[in-house]
Amino acid sequence: MRRIPLLLAAIILTLAAAPHASAAPGVKFGLTDDAWLMNGSGTLDQRLAKLDLLGVRVVRFTLRWDQIARTQPTTPADPADAAYDWSSADPVLDGLKAHGIEVVLQLVGTPSWANGGKASNYIPTSSAPFGAFATAAARQYPWVKRWVIWNEPNQVRWLRPTTATLYTIRLLNPAYAAIHTAIRGAQVAGGGTAPRGSTGGVSPLAWVAGMHAAHARLDAYAHNPYPLDPKRETPLTGGCDHCTTVTMATIGRLVSLVGRDFPKARIWLTEYGYQSNPPDRLLGVSLALQARYIGEGAYAAYRAPKVDMLIHFLYRDEPNLSRFQSGLLTLTNAVKPAYAAYQLPLAQISSSTFWGQLRAPAAGSTARLERRVGSRWQTLATVHAGAGGYFRWNGNLARGTQVRVHAGSLAGATLTMH
Repeated sequence: MRRIPLLLAAIILTLAAAPHASAAPGVKFGLTDDAWLMNGSGTLDQRLAKLDLLGVRVVRFTLRWDQIARTQPTTPADPADAAYDWSSADPVLDGLKAHGIEVVLQLVGTPSWANGGKASNYIPTSSAPFGAFATAAARQYPWVKRWVIWNEPNQVRWLRPTTATLYTIRLLNPAYAAIHTAIRGAQVAGGGTAPRGSTGGVSPLAWVAGMHAAHARLDAYAHNPYPLDPKRETPLTGGCDHCTTVTMATIGRLVSLVGRDFPKARIWLTEYGYQSNPPDRLLGVSLALQARYIGEGAYAAYRAPKVDMLIHFLYRDEPNLSRFQSGLLTLTNAVKPAYAAYQLPLAQISSSTFWGQLRAPAAGSTARLERRVGSRWQTLATVHAGAGGYFRWNGNLARGTQVRVHAGSLAGATLTMH
């Protein structure tokens, strides 16, 4: 797909500023970590119980078409076809359902029989095979209401050819029709874009425009708003105001464009997080900053119009240091400050105002906002959460003051006033 230069120029000029519409109601905060869910320590039910304790309300889980259908099915729309193997996904999805955790199912990966013998990141040669797989998946999991079609298709490593037109015609639109036919009330998200196209890829702004030109059908637009420069960019500040990238700090740019091209669509932020140092010395931020950015990221999603969910990646750091170290726990299961920040997110949104959420079930609806005085914590105020567990507090505190939320037996991460 061409970059549509004239359209992009208009986008940059008109959409740089965040919109002033009201925040989306009922944002759901979740987590994605397929490897840990399937193979982490303990039993699956024990792992799911840990998500309950965190206050995870939604989990994104991936169905890999190339692994579920290694050989071509005879009746591809039938999940009972002998070629299909749902055995890896079934226990996890059944467990999430039993725990009352909402699921967002992501479909990705082309089997070689559907793309002329190529790698799984190559698009199928026609729209029919993927539409049939989407039908089979929807019939296998008819209780799942939210679906995402592909992961970061605007990057070459995930989709070739990397064009929004082919993505829409051969993947999104056939899956949209199939899932809506199989499941009443389903919501299907398109996009799933990375914050930038990278080498050989397409910017998320051009991708949205290309999907619009190709007459994409979608109920939501999914995006992964990772920071491009984590050492300098926070969830609220430092984003590039003239680029065609979209991070959390510039999420207003995506909100405006989706609102223009797909006015009825919602926005799902399906993968997000900051890596920590330790262990990642190159891209990681300090443990304290990682925790701080959990709260700021939650607030950024909360205040953004049309945003319905924010999903954190990961629960536990990945074994390979070159992969992601954005977990709430280290590889050895040591708890990072980010864990407490996820349970009780807190953000400083002005020099005198705090926003927070009593997210974990054990937090209840009343908490203490505390400041550190010497070696002790002193109560500043009692806060009462409203709908969704949210609260605000206004007060004059000196720069450098350390504060936290204390709710029941839970103590949130320490936040230093700046």
